[in-house]
Amino acid sequence: MKATCERCSAQLGLADEAFICSYECTFCPECTEALRRECPNCQGNLVLRPLRRSSPTAVAKSGFKAKLETILP
Repeated sequence: MKATCERCSAQLGLADEAFICSYECTFCPECTEALRRECPNCQGNLVLRPLRRSSPTAVAKSGFKAKLETILP
């Protein structure tokens, strides 16, 4: 998930409202309205981006890969 608006460079946190197209071009709400909810890159619809509370890299490791990492140097 991109951390800035592609049009105005506004910072977009993981839980902030943002809009994306099918290619994941990312825009803030203000730019989305100015663009009439149409991506200037692909002309696709801009839809509300899913929210994420934490970074996937901050999530605790579990499962097979985590076990291998404890066994292998």
